[in-house]
Amino acid sequence: GSILVSRKPSTSLYSDLHCRKQLHLLPKSHSVTEIHPFKDLLTAAMASNTAPIKYAQRSDSLYISIALPDVKDETIDLSDKALKFKGTSEEKNYEVDIEFYEEVDSEGSTYKVLPRSVQMQVMKKEKEGDFWPRLLKDKALEKNQVKIDWDRYVDSDDEDDAGGFDMSGLEGGMGMGGGMGGGMPGMGGMGGMPG
Repeated sequence: GSILVSRKPSTSLYSDLHCRKQLHLLPKSHSVTEIHPFKDLLTAAMASNTAPIKYAQRSDSLYISIALPDVKDETIDLSDKALKFKGTSEEKNYEVDIEFYEEVDSEGSTYKVLPRSVQMQVMKKEKEGDFWPRLLKDKALEKNQVKIDWDRYVDSDDEDDAGGFDMSGLEGGMGMGGGMGGGMPGMGGMGGMPG
């Protein structure tokens, strides 16, 4: 009868052992290869928040506020077409990456970190042009990320009466052309407008 022995027992034994092996490894593989990387990805996705922006404008310039208190370790890169900002506020990371509606003069622009916000005066490249219809080239992004700074807002018809922006809060501010960064020590406490 020995010649009639099939290989089925060894196959089922192999399958049984294989199943046990899989079952034994299942909790470990879940914890190591699925849950942890997912948490890491989730953490990475939450690591940087989009900073809220407010702005007002005159025919020759924009006044942009990043409404975050006590910003530290800021990096600001202003080109003639875009603004990139990274910084921390209340132990959270924030960033801004926007493309302007039209070109700006990065060399003539300034910023300052104040206790309740980062404020910037960004000069338009076209100094005698009309008011922009919005701040960003991307209309949908503007709707989600940008608000009007009603404290500084004037209608284009009233600009002559209202005059330029009150720049007292930006005295001693930093130039912005070519990319700035590094968290200037003590910048937040240098007087000026509160926010």
